Amino acid sequence: MRVVALVPGGIGDQILFFPTLDDLKQNYPNAQIDVVVEPRAKEAYRICKAVTNVLLFDYQDRNSAADWVNLVGILRDREYDVAISLGQRWFVGLLLWLTGIPTRIGYKGAGNMFLTNSVPIKSQQYAAAMYHDLLQGLGIRSSCPEINVNLPSSDLHWAEEEKKRLGIQSSGYVLLCDGYEQLMPDQCYPVDSWQKIIQDFQQKQPELPLVALQNPDNGQLAQLQSNADVKLTSPPDVGKLAAMIAGADLLLSTGGVSLQLAVAVQTYTIALFGLTEPAKVLPKSDRYIAIKSPSGRIADIPPQTVLERIWRG
Repeated sequence: MRVVALVPGGIGDQILFFPTLDDLKQNYPNAQIDVVVEPRAKEAYRICKAVTNVLLFDYQDRNSAADWVNLVGILRDREYDVAISLGQRWFVGLLLWLTGIPTRIGYKGAGNMFLTNSVPIKSQQYAAAMYHDLLQGLGIRSSCPEINVNLPSSDLHWAEEEKKRLGIQSSGYVLLCDGYEQLMPDQCYPVDSWQKIIQDFQQKQPELPLVALQNPDNGQLAQLQSNADVKLTSPPDVGKLAAMIAGADLLLSTGGVSLQLAVAVQTYTIALFGLTEPAKVLPKSDRYIAIKSPSGRIADIPPQTVLERIWRG
């Protein structure tokens, strides 16, 4: 069986789709599974073992009719048996119908007439479970598995060498992350708030290394470089980022890809949320603690609130 999944969104969205891909592979071990993703999300499949081919299409771009026709041609030429679409735009259903793919699965809504199997969308639940519901279109009704990633040995080796560079020996460390994707300014945590948290750590556990993820899209944590007790790391790809998160005792994050990777490697996490509903991006678990701002701005979460949750354990 040849399956193609159309998965818009960034790296975090792809990781939330991994359980669906893994369960599909579990039920159809001989299936070839391809995905069509945006160029910015291709990197996610470095750590996914269920997918054979990654095709690129920029869903967010102002695509011309020729771009869509070209995509239809590519999908027709590959002679897929099943197509799964996470999008809800009616013309994506039309696109899939034009490909001639026999089984076309998507959410109920606009464009239903172009699908062969439609599934009710339950958008208030955990996103990974919402995506997994699409497998009902193939008669798969198992529970959504946990997120799992496949880390290349080269990435694990890089993380070990990085810890040596940072002077981290056998002890663990706390990883600080202000998002790994570009955030709106009001969804970043202020430097002075980070500094208060760092100062508290240094007073209570001075032997525990603090490592900040240096994010090219956000310079907040880079400003802490003047603090000699805060080490900076900049993993060059998602696999090495996952490896660094896997080695941490605690991830303190404002969102982005780091949250999904922490879930995948089961690192204890405290996440700060603004407008996003935590239940949609984090599974129910004592390992993943959400602190949501009542104002919708992450900057309005007091450092003391974060510290109380950290030391509560």
